[in-house]
Amino acid sequence: MLKKFWLLFAQACTLCVAALFVVATLRPDLLPRLAGKGNNVVLLQQAGASVASPAPGSYAEAAKKAMPAVVNIYTSKAVRTHNPLLDDEILRRYFPDLANRLPTPQATSLGSGVIVSPEGYVLTNHHVVEGADDIELVLADGRELHAKVRGADPESDLAVLKAEGENLPTITFGSMDDLHVGDVVLAIGNPFGFGNTVTMGIVSALGRNHLGVNRFEDFIQTDAPINPGNSGGALVDTSGNLVGINSTIFSQSGGSMGIGFAIPVSLARSVLAQIIKEGEVTRGWLGVEPQAITREAAQALALARTDGVLVRALQRNGPADRAGIQVRDVVVEIGGKPTPDVPQLLARIAELRPGSNARVKVLRDGKPLDIDVTVAKRPRADTP
Repeated sequence: MLKKFWLLFAQACTLCVAALFVVATLRPDLLPRLAGKGNNVVLLQQAGASVASPAPGSYAEAAKKAMPAVVNIYTSKAVRTHNPLLDDEILRRYFPDLANRLPTPQATSLGSGVIVSPEGYVLTNHHVVEGADDIELVLADGRELHAKVRGADPESDLAVLKAEGENLPTITFGSMDDLHVGDVVLAIGNPFGFGNTVTMGIVSALGRNHLGVNRFEDFIQTDAPINPGNSGGALVDTSGNLVGINSTIFSQSGGSMGIGFAIPVSLARSVLAQIIKEGEVTRGWLGVEPQAITREAAQALALARTDGVLVRALQRNGPADRAGIQVRDVVVEIGGKPTPDVPQLLARIAELRPGSNARVKVLRDGKPLDIDVTVAKRPRADTP
């Protein structure tokens, strides 16, 4: 009898263990209910493959690729103010070095920059570092580096810094040929001193000029929020490649209103190469004073078209004057490239190599005329 009871008990235990195994395998979420109320919490975690894959519509990989090369720039410069103590004759007689002992006020500002080579070359805006006595860079990984201005081009608002560091993270250059209106872009910089920040938008327009910001304007317009401190930072595509240097915003309040402008990477790369190689930016010069052709001007000059640029004046004995270009000629092409307005004319002249020959197509009395001009080096702050 005892043997039969023990056999029934063993079979029952076996069935219970089997049932528990089935439930644990197929429905583990039922185990807390079977065990009664308790303090244990079952946490569900996504599979490893889903965690590693970027979410749809995410630009995390682009940001991850570009952010290490974007630096925060902190500059300071002495404020030149007159101290009334220096006017005291007695103090000046007995303390001739008083001026060196008095504290000098310091003005500080912030901006952003982009590391473009492992040797420490950094692209930024000229207005970010203009007049700075001390420049400090803070990298995304927390490192702090001292930097000096290698060269600047105020006319495009670009500057190149040389940082004291090696094996630095660098950005990859993109191509303007692959950038179109409507493309998604990311603006990376140091807004309001918060540190590396990423904002997203689209390319609103290309080739923006007539802004009155720089001498040479060919801006990318974007609605990616660009705020004070973002200047000099990176505008990148969805692959993390540099397509522009954030430069300025249109704002009536000082904050972003969805209209920002970036210097295209094509211009930035050209300025970078010239400054590293020669220490300065060299541009072509023809010695003409241009004027936009309005409808009224076209009617007054009996012109059949309003595209092109009117030659209002010539630099005496300048390249254009020596070549035979005349006042009231209308320049329509330079080197085979159209010049429909003044900004385009300035850009075409600037990209000419000094010492080279350029064919300038003009309209004189309504008739086309080709004139070969020997290009000169453009003086600073002079006519084009």
